[in-house]
Amino acid sequence: MTQTILDKLGGEAALKELVEHFYDLIESRPEGAQIVRLHMEGHGIAATRIGQFEFLCGFFGGRQYFKELHGHMNVKLIHEHIPIMAEDAEDWLNLWDRALADLGHSGEHVERVRATLRRVALVLVNNGEVVGADSKRLARL
Repeated sequence: MTQTILDKLGGEAALKELVEHFYDLIESRPEGAQIVRLHMEGHGIAATRIGQFEFLCGFFGGRQYFKELHGHMNVKLIHEHIPIMAEDAEDWLNLWDRALADLGHSGEHVERVRATLRRVALVLVNNGEVVGADSKRLARL
C-alpha cells in the first residue's frame, strides 16, 4: 500500500503538531504580523489553526475533515474575500519552511509539500482584488 503524505509526515498527531507550531511562528515572528491581521479580519487564529489542520489532513491524503464540514476544498473560494499580496504569500511560505525544519521534517515528501504549498500560495495572490469586498476590506492593514 502506498503511503500518503500524511503518513510520511507521521500521521494526524504529527500534522497537528506541525500546524500548531506553524501558527505559533505566525503569532510570534515579525513576518507573521500581516498574516495575523488578515486572519483577525476573519475567524481569528484559533479557528484558523483548526481549519488548517482539517484542510491539510485531507489535502495530504487523510480524512477529509474540511470537506465533510464545508462540502468542498476549493482554496480559491475559501480565500476569495482576503486581500493577499505576494509578500503575504512569501511570508506564509517562509514560515511553513521554518515550521517544517524546526520539527525535523525532511525528505522527498517534504519537498513535494513545499512545492505544493508554493503553488497554492501563489494562486491565492490577488493583490487586494477580493470578491464582494468593500473599500475598507481592500485597504492594506
